[in-house]
Amino acid sequence: MIQHRKGLVLDFGGVLTTPLLPAALAFERREELTEGTLLTGMYLNPEGIRLTEELERGMLTQTQWNEAAGRLLGIPPDNLMGRIFADLRPETSVIAAAAAARRAGVKVGVLSNSVGLTPWNLYDGYEVENLYDAVVLSEVHGTRKPEPEIFRLVLKELGLTAEECVFVDDTEQYLPPAAELGFATIHAVEPARTVTALETLLGIPLTDKDPDRVTL
Repeated sequence: MIQHRKGLVLDFGGVLTTPLLPAALAFERREELTEGTLLTGMYLNPEGIRLTEELERGMLTQTQWNEAAGRLLGIPPDNLMGRIFADLRPETSVIAAAAAARRAGVKVGVLSNSVGLTPWNLYDGYEVENLYDAVVLSEVHGTRKPEPEIFRLVLKELGLTAEECVFVDDTEQYLPPAAELGFATIHAVEPARTVTALETLLGIPLTDKDPDRVTL
């Protein structure tokens, strides 16, 4: 007999939003950068990785990150994070599925490696405090995915065990640490597949045909 899960933990960027990579590539085109400049400079370069991890832990402000990343990439720093992700939009099908899960009695939390809240706020307009049962942002707690402590924090907020929950993230490397704690995991690659996998693990229908049920 399948034991359906009764908690759902969602990454934010790339799960509740449209994918990050197309937004980053669009930024490079707007800035007239060679394709791959941002990804190489900030996510493969050790200095870029250090800066981003410190931002996610709350050790740097977004403004400090903008200044340092701008120097690293050789571009103006003004609202750099906001410029990079200007093309992100709500992933409405996953947001609707999360709302349907909550209506069915599933506890739903957001677990996000945050990128600072000013001058640009990734979460602005998504009503995360109202639409979810728990919101854990890495910078608030000084720990980040994939460290086990941040998973334990969201479980505590939800009042559930890992064995009772599903964890969804678009970054595949964050899934094994969650699975080791007991989460069922879903790699978010395509929204329809994510929703279908959630329906199987939660044991409830999540497709909501009424767009008025979710307000952004």
